[in-house]
Amino acid sequence: MPDKKNKSEILRHSTAHVLAAAVLEMFPEAKFGMGPATEDGFFYDFELPRTLIPEDLPLLEEKMKKIIKADYKFERAEISIKEATEHFQKLGQTLKMEIIKDLEKEKGVAGCGLRVAIYKSGTFVDLCSGPHLESTGKINADAIKLTRISGAYWKGDEKNQQLQRIYGVVFTQEKELQEYLTQKEEAEKRDHRKLGKELDLFIFSDLVGPGLPIYTPKGATIRREIINYSNELQRGIGYQEVHTPNINKAELFKVSGHYEKFKDDMLKVISNYTAEEYFLKPMNCPQHTQIFASKMRSYKDLPIRIADFANLYRDEKPGELLGLTRLRCFCQDDGHSFCREDQIKTEFASILGIIKQAMKTYNMEYTIRLSLWDPETPEKYLGDPSVWENSQKLLEEILVENKIEYTRGVGEAAMYGPKMDLISKDSLGREWQISTIQLDLIMPTRFELSYIDEEGKKRTPIMIHRAITGSPERFMGILIEHYAGAFPVWLSPVQAMIIPVGEKFEKYAEKVNAVLQEKNIRSEINSNSESLGKRIREAEKQKIPYMLIVGEKEEASVEASMKVSIRHRDDKKQETMPLQDFVKKITKEIQEKK
Repeated sequence: MPDKKNKSEILRHSTAHVLAAAVLEMFPEAKFGMGPATEDGFFYDFELPRTLIPEDLPLLEEKMKKIIKADYKFERAEISIKEATEHFQKLGQTLKMEIIKDLEKEKGVAGCGLRVAIYKSGTFVDLCSGPHLESTGKINADAIKLTRISGAYWKGDEKNQQLQRIYGVVFTQEKELQEYLTQKEEAEKRDHRKLGKELDLFIFSDLVGPGLPIYTPKGATIRREIINYSNELQRGIGYQEVHTPNINKAELFKVSGHYEKFKDDMLKVISNYTAEEYFLKPMNCPQHTQIFASKMRSYKDLPIRIADFANLYRDEKPGELLGLTRLRCFCQDDGHSFCREDQIKTEFASILGIIKQAMKTYNMEYTIRLSLWDPETPEKYLGDPSVWENSQKLLEEILVENKIEYTRGVGEAAMYGPKMDLISKDSLGREWQISTIQLDLIMPTRFELSYIDEEGKKRTPIMIHRAITGSPERFMGILIEHYAGAFPVWLSPVQAMIIPVGEKFEKYAEKVNAVLQEKNIRSEINSNSESLGKRIREAEKQKIPYMLIVGEKEEASVEASMKVSIRHRDDKKQETMPLQDFVKKITKEIQEKK
């Protein structure tokens, strides 16, 4: 019996076929590419005689509803490569013919004996392995919605032609669709790319390049606070910060295994003075092994815990880049513990403790996933199956002993070992994989790392990889949406905006500002010529936690007891209090990470 996730995937994939059939009705000359189910819906790529416009989507939805009402059976058949080629050639479906050729290459044959699956629903036939619903009538016509149109390179390769992609969603009940659309509308309001521009946090420049963010002073402040907090947490359990170079010889990654498994995602560096191959590093772990290997270690020295915030680089495809959440250049709160086997459980417990503390501070719920290797695809991983089985068993024991509820994710492991991932939920209920703890028995062996045990013998250490909140850049994008831009006081780039009622109170505003800045409170003055009401609205729009209104009443207070009128961004009421009381109040909130 398929589980709920598989049922959803089957529903989405079946609806993608209905979309393709509707497009062919509307544009008989259309060439259709691929149409998979996605995490929250489906899409299909087409080569069309004209550019689609938003007004086309309701027309296509109507055609889809007619196909659903007709209740066509999804009929599966297996045919030879030759038959498939002849069928799609007759229809002029050049993209499908290209997929068939790719299948031939993949199987290493020239069509001899190879059979492929097709699905027929009504007159529409698609090359597809399935599975699908019993019939189109099993789709709830009132619970489908085509959401948007975009461009997409054929097979995701920018060297290929650009097709038109239609996205859609489908649910079993109309109520679920309405809930999704409401959440989507709220998510669009919170989109970190939109809010990042409105709040002046970061920019992208065509001259700099895609996936390479530039942080304004405000954005840099948030990024720095995220990093500082991760540092505070990791120092508390004995991690020391190191710094490693951005450029490394290919040899380093050949030893680690990244060259073999990850080379296509790495950015190559070409030197004018050496023929040696260099890369911008995609991760820190290989360099950290060299710190461990730089001197002889005793069992008494372990665990050795090091952390790094150096920049990392990935050669992401342009179509995969997304604001701050998918970048070419980013850093990561990357830490590694080199320990003895008898220290693994203690290390995992302490790391898990600071990750839980971080999630509590950021007010994010989470679940834990035990990410395992997929024995069906051993080529994706390093090491022997027996090593993997032992590693996975050990992680499961840690979870059970600590009475931690978890789910299992087959195929979600890192290439060098299983991991414990924290899947966090934001305020909209969306899930993000943010934190991770990974057990690695492979890399220490590949780098021939060793320490001297209590009997004077050489032993190989265990390596534990961990990230508290992962990339500060990606996490900042998630937090912008989680908080809808209204950061808690400790994270806010401007914590207090001082607004003088008129020009003659600007000097008093400057005195107030000096007091706040002396106490390390991030404050600014808005003394422009606009009305008081407009300046208050601007501060609210910028989601600044506190507005300090100063005028005649406040200025009249004696020097020893300066007063301000306080207004919180979430409260229209104003309260007058001594400035020192406000300083105590906001300082307490900052210290408590409120």
